[in-house]
Amino acid sequence: MRVANIDGRLVLRRADGYIDVERASGGRFGPDPQGAFADWDGFTEWAREAQAAPEGEAVLPGEGDLWDPPVPRPAQIFAVGLNYRDHVAESGLQDPTEPAVFTKFATSLTGHRHGVSLPEGLVDWEAELVVVVGRHCHRATRETAWSHVAGLTVGQDLSERRLQLTGPAPQFSLGKSYPGFAPLGPELVTPDEFDDPDDLELGCRLEDGEILQKSRTSNMIFDVPELIVRLSAVCPLLPGDLIFTGTPAGVGGARTPQRFLAPGEVLVTWIEGIGTLRNPMLAP
Repeated sequence: MRVANIDGRLVLRRADGYIDVERASGGRFGPDPQGAFADWDGFTEWAREAQAAPEGEAVLPGEGDLWDPPVPRPAQIFAVGLNYRDHVAESGLQDPTEPAVFTKFATSLTGHRHGVSLPEGLVDWEAELVVVVGRHCHRATRETAWSHVAGLTVGQDLSERRLQLTGPAPQFSLGKSYPGFAPLGPELVTPDEFDDPDDLELGCRLEDGEILQKSRTSNMIFDVPELIVRLSAVCPLLPGDLIFTGTPAGVGGARTPQRFLAPGEVLVTWIEGIGTLRNPMLAP
């Protein structure tokens, strides 16, 4: 199952396009994409029946349609640093024994095709698999972890490195939470759509073709089940929460010479089986 947020409304993808959930469900489910998580099991049951219905009312998005984040108002946004060994190595650090957890603030969320105004400083890219929680989760086990996942989506953990690394205590959350610094989308894809949701290619490039990052999620130090176990051991995870799971090697700040995003560039981020997220970089 694939859902999206187009022009602020929850839509369900079918073979012939997208259907508006509120209209197709006769009002059983509202237009707000965040509202689907209040009854995720009921929503997914209805959605699978709706996908099998005869074709007829689906539409294809146009160039003028606005793709907002598929999860627009999460209660909690967790993010994990240093979760790929090659990224740890390029950072000159040792593999962590516990996930390095911080948060991104909800006002940093944006969607597919949305522009990002670059603040002064050094803005870096970080392609990430983002987990969307579908069911309340506290003290999960590895065996139950995936059952609490609503779906997966593509994300970017954009980072202004000067503020992020300002000491003596680094400012990870602030440096990664400027408006637009958490692009998300274009779709949320349920785990059953993947042959192996723990092994997906991901990466990002500039629209001119320059590859910036390319790896596989199987290279994580702490995989999705382990992150859910460790996070939920401390914080109850709520339906609609987001987990940014970390980025592989290739970030601009670790290059020689360093390389950062500039106005006029378009950042294209992809994950196998989910889709492609496109975000133009704009002048302040």
